Amino acid sequence: MPTRRALLATTLLMPAVARAQGDGTAGAWPSRPVRLIVPFPPGGAADIVGRMLGAHFQSAFNRGFVIENRGGAGSTIGVDALAKSPADGYTIGLINIAANAIVPAVRRQPLPYRPLEDFAPISNLAVTPALLLVNPQKLPNVNSVADLVNAAKARPEAINFGSSGVGSSLHLGMELFMAKAGIRMTHVPFTGGGPLLQALVAGTIDCSLDVAATTSQLIREGRIRALATTAPVRMPSYPDLPALNETFPGAELASWHGLAAPAGTPAPVLARLAQETQVFLRSAETQERYRQQFLEMPQQTTPEAFSAFIGREIATFRDLARAQNIVVE
Repeated sequence: MPTRRALLATTLLMPAVARAQGDGTAGAWPSRPVRLIVPFPPGGAADIVGRMLGAHFQSAFNRGFVIENRGGAGSTIGVDALAKSPADGYTIGLINIAANAIVPAVRRQPLPYRPLEDFAPISNLAVTPALLLVNPQKLPNVNSVADLVNAAKARPEAINFGSSGVGSSLHLGMELFMAKAGIRMTHVPFTGGGPLLQALVAGTIDCSLDVAATTSQLIREGRIRALATTAPVRMPSYPDLPALNETFPGAELASWHGLAAPAGTPAPVLARLAQETQVFLRSAETQERYRQQFLEMPQQTTPEAFSAFIGREIATFRDLARAQNIVVE
């Protein structure tokens, strides 16, 4: 016959067990469809990765993973929605370099979420390094990073560079390069990546950073010239192109999209998601799709490594924004 102590322990445990079974966070998870928030409109790199991952999860867990595109405000609307969702294992989503590292560093007003503490990082998913590009007509004698640095030192602030907007990743990446190289160029911000690329091709600006997916054809045609990549190491798609990091350690920038859940999501759920994310990243199909989209495989694919990486990114861009007085209202 159960003792009084055993009966009391069972009585105390029953509500917790009922809650776990009711919200699906015990062994039965997922017992209903899971929402996967993509904080960008359909069609871009984040949406492609999110849908690929959602399809993999749906097959692996035999449950629906419903993609919810919540774009706007530089992805902060969707990321805020993720932070404020119930931590029950039924909402996960993508976080990224903009909403979780750069915007917190440059925005004057506080964000409605904490960029690291309000999330349970699961894995980095995809990396999009930029290329350092010049207009060959505007800078005909600049054929290498050393040439650009020498030209900028000879004529401080005479060379201009474009970006997709003040406080954007392309702006901060160029600021980081200039800080490491000890040079100054004049910033010309545009209202997005499309106008930026048009200005570079037309020679309105001398140089810029931009991603390989949108510039590769123009590079092949000789309309713009690539000098280096901002990836930590050379890109497989451009093996002969040096990384800025080789000459200026720390001058690396790669836009990233990672998987996270709201802080407080049960650890067993996070562990299962992390395990299946590893399977997704290792698959030959994923690697081929990434190659086609000029996406790079991430290095930080465990929850611990990804969390530490986000912390470093926040510190890097915070210090850079303060040093260069970069502020966005």
